[in-house]
Amino acid sequence: MSIGLIVLVSLTVLIFAGLADRVFDRLHLTDSQALLFIVLIAAGSFIDIPISSRPVQVSLNVGGGLLPIALAIYLLFKAGTTKEWTRALVATLVTGVALLGVRYLLRGFGHGRADIIDPLYVIGMVGGLVGYLAGRSRRSAFIAGTLGVLFTEAAYYFSALSQGIRGTVSIGGAGGFDAVVISGVLAVTLAEVIGETRERLGGGPAKDRKAPPGLKVSNVIEDDINEIDADQKKKD
Repeated sequence: MSIGLIVLVSLTVLIFAGLADRVFDRLHLTDSQALLFIVLIAAGSFIDIPISSRPVQVSLNVGGGLLPIALAIYLLFKAGTTKEWTRALVATLVTGVALLGVRYLLRGFGHGRADIIDPLYVIGMVGGLVGYLAGRSRRSAFIAGTLGVLFTEAAYYFSALSQGIRGTVSIGGAGGFDAVVISGVLAVTLAEVIGETRERLGGGPAKDRKAPPGLKVSNVIEDDINEIDADQKKKD
């Protein structure tokens, strides 16, 4: 079983244990929708949709490419403010550029010797970290983490196309599936864990979505409060 599928199984366990409710609330997903989405991603990882064959053979993996893109677009439409929408797109660009740099540094990594870690897992972990740092809020971090990885694969396609290089690009497929899943899940997990920790160290959760007098609210907490406020305004 690949690392990506192991991560999805672990998420399923957390959902049944009721430990991921708040995260999925921020992603505008109920537990049932989240479970369905995980099942579809796992099943879709075995399905590739051919896009082009010449000069570069391109395919889009359903589980590792199509569905994460669909969820990211859904979250963008659910963005409560223009600021959040813009931040998510900028974070995606920052993550994508950072991963292009990592891929450049990893060129030739492992040739002629045993790898300590698969380069694709490095891509996933770096994507998750940069996605969190650039996105800050849970939704923006997830969008940046997933689309950032897919951005690098699209960039590789256009690079090969412009240079007339024959090759194969599987967007979100093969090892890329693991990278997309690891990056997206790690980004939103960091946003949840670090945001929750800083909130508690700062004096506890915000009361009525506003900080108690004298409590300094971190950027992470403020972003989450803005998300809640924006969601509430939509409901009203």
